[in-house]
Amino acid sequence: MSLVVFESVKHIHCAECRRGPIRHVVREAGVPRCLDCADLGHLVYLPRGDAALTRRAREASSLSAVVVRLHKRRRRYERRGLLVEDAALARAERACLADAEARARRRERDRLRRAAEDTRFTAAFAAEIRRLFPGCPADRAQAIAAHASLRGSGRVGRTAAGRALDEQAVSMAVRAAVRHLDTEYDALLMAGIPRFAARTRLAPRIDAILGGWRTGTAAAEPETGPGRA
Repeated sequence: MSLVVFESVKHIHCAECRRGPIRHVVREAGVPRCLDCADLGHLVYLPRGDAALTRRAREASSLSAVVVRLHKRRRRYERRGLLVEDAALARAERACLADAEARARRRERDRLRRAAEDTRFTAAFAAEIRRLFPGCPADRAQAIAAHASLRGSGRVGRTAAGRALDEQAVSMAVRAAVRHLDTEYDALLMAGIPRFAARTRLAPRIDAILGGWRTGTAAAEPETGPGRA
């Protein structure tokens, strides 16, 4: 089990030595202590970002602690870095320098592999859109698929259902695209209309467009031009 140190954004003073404000806080029995009073003052801080360096430094350090900080909006603690022994960090840095070229080649191979996977998946997503909505223009289906399946976006195409080309997930992506591009939905939000009220107001028009795409017939022209993507 890892030791945990909290990165504070408040002005907290150590309950033992009274120094402060302290950035890195160790909580023992609910009482805040600085790193020195918690016998961790000899450790050095390694920010997150380099996975290989972090892994090697942690393995080489006989004592280490994970540094976390509270993300208020997400209401959870997120990892910020690691506290490790100075000598362990130095050894890890030397090891990373020694095989930096090999790791760079591996990263490039992984990047190319992911890009090829993304291209194939986007094409499959677009094909599924065209199967479900044969009236949807091919370029529009491709644009919707590219937007919904963008890696790291958290959009519907990256969910488990989206990756499985679930019919409901694909339909949700198409509906969202029509909502934003073919109606004044974004303008209503900017005007202060609640999201669900705006969706309810525009549902008949969106249904008409989707219905035309499903049957392969043209739907009525939207009353307003395309909105923000």
